[in-house]
Amino acid sequence: MTESVMLQAYNIIILRLSFEGFFRILNVRNEGESMDYSKNERILDLYERLCAGRTLSKAEEALRFGIDERSVQRDIDDIRAFLAERNVAKGENRQIIYDRQQKGFRLVGSPSPLMTNSEILAVSKILLESRAFTKEEISIILNKLVAGCVPLENIKLVSDLVSNELFHYVELTHPAGIQDKLWEIGCDIQQHKLMQIHYQRQGADVASAVERIVEPVSILFSEYYFYLNAYITKEENGKYNRKYDYPAIFRIDRITDYKILEQTFSLPYATRFQEGEFRKRVQFMYPGQLQRIRLRYTGTSVEAVLDRLPTAKVIFQDKKGSIIEAEVYGNGIVMWLLSQGNRIEVLAPQALRDEMKKILTEILEQYKDETEV
Repeated sequence: MTESVMLQAYNIIILRLSFEGFFRILNVRNEGESMDYSKNERILDLYERLCAGRTLSKAEEALRFGIDERSVQRDIDDIRAFLAERNVAKGENRQIIYDRQQKGFRLVGSPSPLMTNSEILAVSKILLESRAFTKEEISIILNKLVAGCVPLENIKLVSDLVSNELFHYVELTHPAGIQDKLWEIGCDIQQHKLMQIHYQRQGADVASAVERIVEPVSILFSEYYFYLNAYITKEENGKYNRKYDYPAIFRIDRITDYKILEQTFSLPYATRFQEGEFRKRVQFMYPGQLQRIRLRYTGTSVEAVLDRLPTAKVIFQDKKGSIIEAEVYGNGIVMWLLSQGNRIEVLAPQALRDEMKKILTEILEQYKDETEV
C-alpha cells in the first residue's frame, strides 16, 4: 500500500467521514514485519487493533514501531481526540482507558448507533411485510432509512434487495395515511389529556360514526393495523370517569375525527396501563376481561403455542400431548384456537369451551350437503 493512500485514509479519519470497517481493508503490515512505519500508518494500525479488542502496551508498541514511548503516547492521544469528536458528532460513547490490571490501553464504550447493512435489510423487510403504510409512505420511509444509514457503496445493493417487493407492494383497503395522526395521538398520550374521537365501526359509514370521550394510554401495532388503547369515559357531575376497568381498542385508521381536550386525567403509577403486559395477553386486538384458559395441545410443536401466547406455560406433558395454561384478554383467542383445528381442545373456562362448541357446530352445519339436511 502506497504512502499517498495511507495519507488519504488518515485525512478521512480526521474529517470524521470514515467508518470502522474502513480500517479493516487497509491491510497494514503483520506484527512481525519491519518497523518502517509512518505516523499515519502507526495510528491506523493502533486504532484497528484497539477496535478489535486488543490491549496495547506502550512499551511493546514503542519496540514494535521502533520509536520512544512518548511518541506512542502522542499517537494514543490523537486517537482519543478523534474519538472525542465522533462522540459529539455521531453520538458514540467510546474512549481509550488505561487498564492497570492488563497494564495497557484498551477501547471501551458503545460504537456508532448507526444500523448495519443487515439490520437495515431486516427492518426494511419487516416494514414491507407489515403493510401498515400506503405505498407512497413506505417508499419514502425506506428511501430515508437506506440513504441515512447505509454506507454509500452499499446503497444500491440494499435498495436492489427490497426493490422487487416494494414494486409489488399492495396497500390495505384504507386509503388515508395515518403518520401525522399517530404522532399527534402519541403526544397526547404523553400529556395525559382527554380526547374526543369520532369512530367509524366495522361496516358502518362515516356519517354514523360514534363519538367517545376517552383516556388514551397507548398505541399498538398488530396484524396490519395501528390501534389506540383508550379507556372509554362517562360524564358524572361535570367530570369524566372510566366506564370500564379495561381499555377499549380503536383502529386508528377508523378514527375519522379527533380533538385533544384541555382536561387531563390522572394515571397512578400503581395502576398504570402497561402496553407490554397487555400485548402479551391480547389476540387480534379483541378487548375484554382478563381470563385464565387451559388447553390440551396434541400437535407436533408446542413451541408454536408458547410463541403465540407469551403468557402460556406447560403444566403437564405426556404422550397424549401438553396441558397449557395462559392468560388472555377477551375472546380474540377464539380466532386463533379455531385455526389450530383438532390439535387444540379448550378445557377451561367452561364459558370458552361452550363458545367453541357453538361455533364448531355452526361450522359443521355450513358444510352439510343438501342430502344430509
